[in-house]
Amino acid sequence: MQFEATRIAAALLGSWSIETSGNWLADNPARGQCNVTALLINELFGGEILKTQLPDGDHFYNRIDGERIDLTASQFDAPVNYEDIASSRDEALAGTTIAKYDSLRAAFSQHF
Repeated sequence: MQFEATRIAAALLGSWSIETSGNWLADNPARGQCNVTALLINELFGGEILKTQLPDGDHFYNRIDGERIDLTASQFDAPVNYEDIASSRDEALAGTTIAKYDSLRAAFSQHF
């Protein structure tokens, strides 16, 4: 599957919900979605999972073909000062649940 950022972002916007993160808000749909989103993008498009430590906890995102991909950055009021710390699927999964991840995967497959 080819990585098309605009198409993927649109599909994610329609896929995020309270079922994919307990922190989801209708007026901030990316809120709390970083773990499940980083996992899904890694599963579908490969690359690496990275993290940056923020005051409220770790923020997860991806690197594909050397490019940082943060599809949940819109949840923040200010730009993220990225640290690009190498992470893993296990570490990203520790901040969510398999049920939330499965919900995102199912919703994304319908919107993509």
